[in-house]
Amino acid sequence: MKKRSSSRGSPDTAATATAETNDMNQSSTVKSGASSAPTTPTKTRAAASTTTGNNVKPKPEEIAETFLVVNERPVDDISLDFFYKPHTITLLAVSVLAVMYFAFVRDEGNFEENIWSGILCVVFFFLIISVLAFPNGPFTRPHPAVWRILFGCSVLYLMALQFLMFQNHKTIMNIFYWLDPKLKDFHINMDKEYGVNCSDVSFERVKGHLDVFAWGHFLGWAFKAVLIRHMGILWAISIMWEITEITFAHLLPNFVECWWDALILDVLICNGLGIWVGLKICKMLEMREYKWASIKDISSTSGKIKRAVLQFTPESWTAIRWLDPKSTAMRFAAVIQLVIFWQVTELNTFFLKHIFEMPPDHYIVIGRLVFVGLFVAPSVRQYYTYVTDTRCKRVGTQCWVYGAIMVSEAILCIKNGKELFERTQAINIVIWLTVQVLISVAFVYGCILWQRMMDKRKTSKNQPSPVKKLKSQESKESKGKVSPKKSQKRNDKKIE
Repeated sequence: MKKRSSSRGSPDTAATATAETNDMNQSSTVKSGASSAPTTPTKTRAAASTTTGNNVKPKPEEIAETFLVVNERPVDDISLDFFYKPHTITLLAVSVLAVMYFAFVRDEGNFEENIWSGILCVVFFFLIISVLAFPNGPFTRPHPAVWRILFGCSVLYLMALQFLMFQNHKTIMNIFYWLDPKLKDFHINMDKEYGVNCSDVSFERVKGHLDVFAWGHFLGWAFKAVLIRHMGILWAISIMWEITEITFAHLLPNFVECWWDALILDVLICNGLGIWVGLKICKMLEMREYKWASIKDISSTSGKIKRAVLQFTPESWTAIRWLDPKSTAMRFAAVIQLVIFWQVTELNTFFLKHIFEMPPDHYIVIGRLVFVGLFVAPSVRQYYTYVTDTRCKRVGTQCWVYGAIMVSEAILCIKNGKELFERTQAINIVIWLTVQVLISVAFVYGCILWQRMMDKRKTSKNQPSPVKKLKSQESKESKGKVSPKKSQKRNDKKIE
């Protein structure tokens, strides 16, 4: 018997969960890949089914339930009730006691440590409130509380960006110097040359470019493939990013690359292999049979450990179809918007560490990349549901917050990089925007044409050829006909 919980800790939910625990049989839930996800109507020209000639609009209950699933998905098949029961009073008591202990015991002689401790306390209580009040989004593994804390981190990051937006460049740099005094000694060398001696293509030189950043490049594209799960959109983003690097190379010197570095190492090897590996992982997860047994029903210790580790894997895997042969203009534009917004997100990463002068391996840069990647995962899922499902009338909260983060980072870069953007060549930006739109439209429309061609092939394979139809008709007619001799014999028997 399945138990369903939003893990909010409401009394009704907890009581229902406790009552149903006694009725549970030793059973497991079997989910097979994409079929495990509920089918949803897609936003196509024929999205609203026509039974009597009139469009059937989704009911308000369906709209509310669809948004609930994508914004605060409930937990199915609870096996350990303790982790999903409300513990609000216990959490409040432990939190207050911990804060009281550190507030009275710690040394208050250092002014900077006092400020840092106060900030950490604010973050600590804000994340606790996130667990209690914020939605977990479309994911529930390993636990909804993890995604609520992540959502709380995204809100904190957005608030920090809003605060920094009203500071000047000197104040922001002093804040970073307070966080890490070593940044005072780091400055970007604008005189360093990139992409020189491109005709010198040797094995040693190519090998020198395959450093830790190349591996990061490869893993990043594999992660993007797992999130987007569409080869056409991924290749559009990959090719357009190389065009973006060429366009902004006069502002960011490290964007200057040799042709073999950009085309072979970046596009074909790092991007291409990353996309291929990511889509292979998606295919494996889609074809996998998801069978979840309760950890209480497993007798062996190794089996319990394996089940605990599998808690950090997806509960099910849904097939993604961004584009449809009958996609509406709005869905077409939404996919193009996704491609362009992805370019803005990538640009923010490079402009932030250039304007505020941080080394690529600094913990602030790496921490931002990790958190942004985690923010994007539920955001893409919520955006996909909003684009493709007719019953979803608004984007999820995590997607909304990430959109605000992306725009805030861009504004922060423009505001504090006035000297850098004064050297911007306007014609390059206009050409870049034009090429971005044209390539996005071409790739997305090409994906639609490809999908139409594949659908026609499937229908043609399912339908028999005219020759086979004629032969089947002749065989049916021959079976239905009776020879003259047999008919004469039957008549003679009747006369007798």
